[in-house]
Amino acid sequence: MHIQGSGRLKTPSGKYIRVGFADKNEHPYISIGRYMADKGYLPLAQTSMQGIKAYMKQNPGRLAEVLGQNPSYVFFRELTGSSEAGPVGALGTPLLGEYAGAIDRHYITLGAPLFVATAHPTTKKPLNRLIMAQDTGSAIKGAVRVDYFWGYGDEAGEVAGKMKTTGYVWQLLPNGMKPGYQP
Repeated sequence: MHIQGSGRLKTPSGKYIRVGFADKNEHPYISIGRYMADKGYLPLAQTSMQGIKAYMKQNPGRLAEVLGQNPSYVFFRELTGSSEAGPVGALGTPLLGEYAGAIDRHYITLGAPLFVATAHPTTKKPLNRLIMAQDTGSAIKGAVRVDYFWGYGDEAGEVAGKMKTTGYVWQLLPNGMKPGYQP
C-alpha cells in the first residue's frame, strides 16, 4: 500500500477496513525493485509487484533487508463508508477503476479530463480512453506521466503490476485556456 497510497485491509474476522493516505515522512523513495535487480535477486524485467511478491514468498529471510532499503514511509488513516467503495483520491472522491488517473499537479490540473492512448498490459490491444485526473502521487513526476487506476482486487492488481506500457496523454482544457507549470 505504500506504493498505491490507499487500499483495504482484511481483518482476521474477514471484515475489510478501507485506509487512505494521511501523510509521509518526506524521506526519498528508493525502489526496492531496482535494489533487488542490482543485488541480482531478480532480473529487472521481473520486478513487477507479482515478481517481488513471489520472490519474497520463496525467500522470506530477505524481506526485512529488501523493505529496509526504502526509507520513505507512508502513514494511513481509516476511511469511512462501505468497504466496497474505491480508494479516495486527492479530490476526496472514490476512484473509479479504469476511469481515474494520478498526475503531477505541477503540470496537469487536478480534476481535469484526460485522454489516454496506450496499450493494455496483458492483451496488448489499444487502450484509448477518457479518464479524470483524480489523484496525485509523490513518485509521479512530469508533464505526461499518468498512473492509470485499474481498480482494486486481485484481478486489477495483476493487470496493474504488469503495466509498463508507454503511451500518450492529453489534458482537455476549455477553448483558449493554455496549460501551465505551477511550482
